[in-house]
Amino acid sequence: MTGSFTVKVPATSANLGPGFDCLGLALDLHDEVTASLGEQTSVEILGEGAGELADDEKHLVVRAMRETFDELGAQPAGIVLRCVNRIPQARGLGSSSAAIVAGVTLANALGGGTLSRADELRIAGRIEGHPDNVAPCLLGGFTIAWMSDGVASAVSLAPSPSLVATLLVPTEKGLTAHARAALPAQVPHPDAAFTAGRAALLVHALTQAPELLFEATEDRLHQDYRAPGMPATAALVQRLRAAGVAATVSGAGPSVLALTALPSDFAVGEDWLTLTLAAETGQVTVEPGNICSTFRHAE
Repeated sequence: MTGSFTVKVPATSANLGPGFDCLGLALDLHDEVTASLGEQTSVEILGEGAGELADDEKHLVVRAMRETFDELGAQPAGIVLRCVNRIPQARGLGSSSAAIVAGVTLANALGGGTLSRADELRIAGRIEGHPDNVAPCLLGGFTIAWMSDGVASAVSLAPSPSLVATLLVPTEKGLTAHARAALPAQVPHPDAAFTAGRAALLVHALTQAPELLFEATEDRLHQDYRAPGMPATAALVQRLRAAGVAATVSGAGPSVLALTALPSDFAVGEDWLTLTLAAETGQVTVEPGNICSTFRHAE
């Protein structure tokens, strides 16, 4: 295991309304991570999370690399990372999944690339606990992911070329664990049936018929239950949908995803950062060498 490798990993938005824990979309906003091996572990972080994230063995990229090295049957003494982070942390945009995918793919590259993409997804899904974010991060595009006997699998579909993703990112952070804790153990059967139908429609709408996205993003399975824990997010989604915008909570929140451009007269509010992004359709690739961008670009 020698040399250094760099990987670009995209932000992702999961659930997309009715596709709880199974649907996800890769977005054209990337973290870049360079890894090499050394006598000791060190982590340099530029951009998002600088001064906040761990810079040692506790860093999530390092932990994912260690688990992957276990699969490969060899553990290096130390791991040297340089992370240029652009994905907002703890905002429902897949920052943890990006770190996990970066770690798995970089360890595989340093170990000779013997693991298949299916192996990488299996490891990443096991670390994350659910594959709805790691699948689009690794495979790109619009993904449908599932678990069978604890093993993650996924397929990637090409989003409609006319798809526009508008992200509204608040200053406040959120935790996936808190959002999951708000969910009930059971839901009414009519709500489950309604949401299943909308999730099926969403596959068609995202890939072939964007004009159906408003109806296709309706959900009765999780967003209403989580609303009291993030009232500003719930209120923004409600205002957007009242204006005819196909808006949902992005992942576990608190960011909001609109699968279209916003009306020109819609006032989001000063507490929200607006990002207009394309879908990222390519799979993650690992390149030899240190090709990370500058801190200025990360900002």
